[in-house]
Amino acid sequence: MHLGANALAGTVGLLFFIAMFAIAVTYALWPSNKETFDRLARLPLEEDDGDKK
Repeated sequence: MHLGANALAGTVGLLFFIAMFAIAVTYALWPSNKETFDRLARLPLEEDDGDKK
């Protein structure tokens, strides 16, 4: 019984992480998110208007 539950937990965990990965990739590549990700990618290159010490 223990080996069956262990294998089931491993399989369910693997399927869960595959689903989470697929959701994250889909979100990152969704066309409506392109403008947001492009803006965030340029953020480190922009000048900072804050106080510099």
